[in-house]
Amino acid sequence: MSVLDSIIAGVLEDQARRQLSNSELEEKMALAAKPLDVLSALSREKFSIIAEVKRSSPSKGSLAQIPSPEKLARQYQEGGAAVISVLTEQRRFGGSLEDFAKVREEVSIPLLRKDFIVNDYLVRESRAYGADLVLLIVAALSDEALGQLYHLVIDLGMQALIEVHNQEELERAFAIDPKIIGVNARNLKTLEIEKSNFSKLLPLIPSGIIRIAESGMSEPIDGRGALIAGADAILVGEALVKSENPAASVREFLNVANS
Repeated sequence: MSVLDSIIAGVLEDQARRQLSNSELEEKMALAAKPLDVLSALSREKFSIIAEVKRSSPSKGSLAQIPSPEKLARQYQEGGAAVISVLTEQRRFGGSLEDFAKVREEVSIPLLRKDFIVNDYLVRESRAYGADLVLLIVAALSDEALGQLYHLVIDLGMQALIEVHNQEELERAFAIDPKIIGVNARNLKTLEIEKSNFSKLLPLIPSGIIRIAESGMSEPIDGRGALIAGADAILVGEALVKSENPAASVREFLNVANS
């Protein structure tokens, strides 16, 4: 079983334990605030940051305690982040939907639910908790499932970050006519960073699609490299959660990239 398969198996087990009835979920969705405009948020400047609330990862283990995810998110917003990503996968990343709910109450910018979304329930659950953007990983989905989930995301008023790792996945992503594509530099089989993914794949994405560079953003100069490769935005987690001043670190990434 691959790392990805193992994570998804755990996600489905955890979903089964907390799953609401259809009526309960529909009620919660009806009470959620309307989705924010993700496309405008990521297009407002020549380069944007998605700042991530992330306690741990399979490759690095524990990164930060983050006793108050909402406080960290507020600092990200103050620093100029366009979107905030909140990890909600618990077993490998130490996240939770409770973290997401706390952040949603605290900030006014769009939120990405960063998890392994592989079925309709998880999409609807994301909307019920106030998500504006959800992650759909091409490697985790069949073509049919990718298309179905993407259309459900759009029907619910959200946007999807379609994540790819190679050219084959990129071609599969193009088939659903996405508005946002993320190129992840992390190899899901080895968990190693392959920054060449950015220079190989970002130029292949048409300019009408928002292009996100994910993983490998250890320092601000990495953001500059992603921009040169064609990224419109970067997703940064570890470097920010470890920072003593997250707001200043977000500004530093923006300043270096935009210089």
